[in-house]
Amino acid sequence: MNKLFAANWKMHKTASEAGQTAAELLRLVSGSLKPGREVLILPPFTALAPVAEALRGAQNFFAGAQNFYPQKQGAFTGEVAPGMLLDLGAGFALTGHSERRHVLGETDEMVGQKTAFGLESGLSIILCVGEKIDERRAGQLAAVLERQLRAGVAAVPRDVQPARLAVAYEPVWAIGTGEVAGPTEILEAHALVRRLLVDIFGAAGMQMRILYGGSVKPDNASEIIALDNVDGVLVGGASLKADDFSRIVLA
Repeated sequence: MNKLFAANWKMHKTASEAGQTAAELLRLVSGSLKPGREVLILPPFTALAPVAEALRGAQNFFAGAQNFYPQKQGAFTGEVAPGMLLDLGAGFALTGHSERRHVLGETDEMVGQKTAFGLESGLSIILCVGEKIDERRAGQLAAVLERQLRAGVAAVPRDVQPARLAVAYEPVWAIGTGEVAGPTEILEAHALVRRLLVDIFGAAGMQMRILYGGSVKPDNASEIIALDNVDGVLVGGASLKADDFSRIVLA
């Protein structure tokens, strides 16, 4: 399977800034991307069109969205439907990001609805799971990951194409803090996720990508990406500058 390097720009960049950054990333990486690697940029909704346009025609580069609402259309003020994202050039979307769960109050049930509906609508999905620091200290890592993952894929068809569903392990305590899970912690969590995926999806679970997210930087990316069951990274702050993210992509 190809390793996926995903840039989550969160609530940063205007449309013009985003288009320029995407174009600069392409310039820096062009001709140097290792075989078996893919790059995904997840800008704000307002910048999705210029990012998709900047990446148009670039092999193994994709645009995606950070969020969506699980309905085709309707009276949902402020929300965006998967079909609208596809129309703008998005091929991927996140569900269950820790900020959606813990800042904006999304439940496990809502995350599951989004995951299933996004896949049904034609998006490829990256489902995010991860524990808070108090949960880790209480020895609840396995319980949290199992609860979030099983709820997140509860309504997903068991014959879903493995390439269309990935899981991102993002320990909440390592997001934007400068703290990074060590190799032992990452290996443990990713092995748990892999076992769950195989239990749920059978042999296809071995083909689904598991990404690591949490203070990934140019100086630690190569070590993380080399670990067993790490099939890519989900990068926040270090993806905002084309130079920094290009170094991660090329690590």
